[in-house]
Amino acid sequence: MTQNFEISSAEVDKIKKISKEEKNFRIKNLEVFNAKGFPNKRNEDWKFSDLKEIINKNFKSLTVNNTKSKVEKINLIKDFEHNYIFLVNGHLISSDFKFEEKNKIKINSLDKSVDIKEASDNSLVCLNRALSTEGYNLEVEKNYKFKKVLVIYNLFTKDLKNNILNNKNVTKIGENSELHVIDFTINESKNKFINNIYEDISLEKNSVFKNISIQNNESLGYFHKFSKNKIQARANYSTFVFSSGLKFNKIDMEFDLEGENSNCNLHSALFLDNESHQEIKTKMNHLVPNCKSHQIVKKVLASDAKGVYQGKIYVKDKAQKTDAYQLSKALLLNDNSEFNSKPELEIYADDVKCSHGSSSGSLDQDSIHYLMTRGLSKKDSVKLLIKGFLNEITEMIKSNSIRNFVANRLEGQIHGS
Repeated sequence: MTQNFEISSAEVDKIKKISKEEKNFRIKNLEVFNAKGFPNKRNEDWKFSDLKEIINKNFKSLTVNNTKSKVEKINLIKDFEHNYIFLVNGHLISSDFKFEEKNKIKINSLDKSVDIKEASDNSLVCLNRALSTEGYNLEVEKNYKFKKVLVIYNLFTKDLKNNILNNKNVTKIGENSELHVIDFTINESKNKFINNIYEDISLEKNSVFKNISIQNNESLGYFHKFSKNKIQARANYSTFVFSSGLKFNKIDMEFDLEGENSNCNLHSALFLDNESHQEIKTKMNHLVPNCKSHQIVKKVLASDAKGVYQGKIYVKDKAQKTDAYQLSKALLLNDNSEFNSKPELEIYADDVKCSHGSSSGSLDQDSIHYLMTRGLSKKDSVKLLIKGFLNEITEMIKSNSIRNFVANRLEGQIHGS
């Protein structure tokens, strides 16, 4: 039973070509996971997403064995030209940077070595550090701007069932460089599985990184991602989250604004139904003066869905002239849907501009009535209002072709297709 789920240290023994010091570090992290187990609501960071209870209810057994499914090709997106990286169950299979100067880009399978200096009290991060052997290292050298977007195809195969996958992905954007990425998840499995990702992204001075996360289809997968992001002087980081369709998803993102005049933006638009559970948790660390951050999270909840947003803005004492904004809004379409929001400010500087807000409610009945008087059915009126509510986020995407690609998938989720 998953209630007393433990992983043997023999799983670490299976990892080849690692030093004794690293092996001991992995075993130490595994011991932390075995002692703590899956996080539950006693942990403040998981008070709205009791993963231990969720897994106990939905899994009778679990295995950490990696699958080795052979998938050699994938149907590429036709809506716009792009470079790509192809992952299968976290394994780097292939990549193509045909629009770029390839000598400016480095892409390799995950370096199995881990930073043994790091420690964490997050049991899922410890599990990842203990067992992760798959993923990628991507580096864009300094003074290079990508000509086309990079799509990272994350394919999960049909044979996944009760697996826990632990993957780590590392991205480094060199000084004065620019990269735009779409993380595109495709799930072929009709069964339940867990995907536990650790992501490490660093932006050097004057660099630009833009990211969009989106699914191709609904999924019975249970996803967790811890994302650590470091942003240097005058760098710009922007991420869009459109992760509707997953049965369970928690994205835990920590941003360190380490250089002056750096800028970080997070925007999300989600339509959740079919008892799905999604949480976005952020910690925006303003560590130096004259930095900006902007966060807007919007969720539409139907059919017993649960949405959570926990957002903390931390401002260090020397981080004067900080400009930080945070807002979460939710539309609840029935009495069984649920939205929990926990905005926080922790400020130690006195010359700052920081604000946060949160609201939730149902659709405006007068607006529905107005649209119905113009000839729309009630069902179509509701869909139009939902689309308008979420469009504030999609309209922030500058590329017409990519914006249409995202909007079409969101609309498909709203219409149930």
